[in-house]
Amino acid sequence: MSTVRFIADLHLSHTNMATRRGFSTVEQHDEHIIEKWNSVVKKQDVTYILGDVTMEKSAPYHLLDRLNGLKHVVLGNHDRRQDVRKLLEHVESVAGMVQYKGAILTHCPIHPMELEHRFPKNIHGHIHDKQVMLFHPDDPYQSPNPSYICVSCERVDYTPKTLEELGIKR
Repeated sequence: MSTVRFIADLHLSHTNMATRRGFSTVEQHDEHIIEKWNSVVKKQDVTYILGDVTMEKSAPYHLLDRLNGLKHVVLGNHDRRQDVRKLLEHVESVAGMVQYKGAILTHCPIHPMELEHRFPKNIHGHIHDKQVMLFHPDDPYQSPNPSYICVSCERVDYTPKTLEELGIKR
C-alpha cells in the first residue's frame, strides 16, 4: 500500500535559496533534500510537490529522478509554463491545483472565502518560513487560521509529510 505525502518549494539548484536556508553550497542543499525525502518516501509512495520545483530553470529536473516514489506537481510561481513538457519527463503529472480528500492543494494560499464554502483545508507552499497572514474569522486580529497548512521545505524539515503528520484527520 502506498503512502501519500506533501512538500513544497524545493527550489532545486537555486543558490540564493540554498544560502538563505543555511547551506554552504547548492549541492549540499539539493543533497539534503534528496536524503530527507528518500528517508521516508518509498518506491510505491505518492508525493505532491506544491510548486517551485526549481527557480525558473529546467536543467535541475534530472534531480527529481533521484527522489523515491511517484511525484505529482502543482505548479508554483517559479515553475515556468514552457518547461512543463520537460518536467513531465520526470514526474507523473502537473496541475494548477488538486483536490485531495477534502483539501485543496495549491502553491499559493487560496482566498479565505474558498475555505468557508468549499474546502476545509488548504495545503500549500509559497510563504516558506513566514507566518501566513490569513486569519480565523472568529478572531481576525490574533489567531492564524488553522485551515491553512504550509508545507514549504523549511516548515517540514525538508521531509514530505502525510496528512496525519500535518494534523489532518481523514
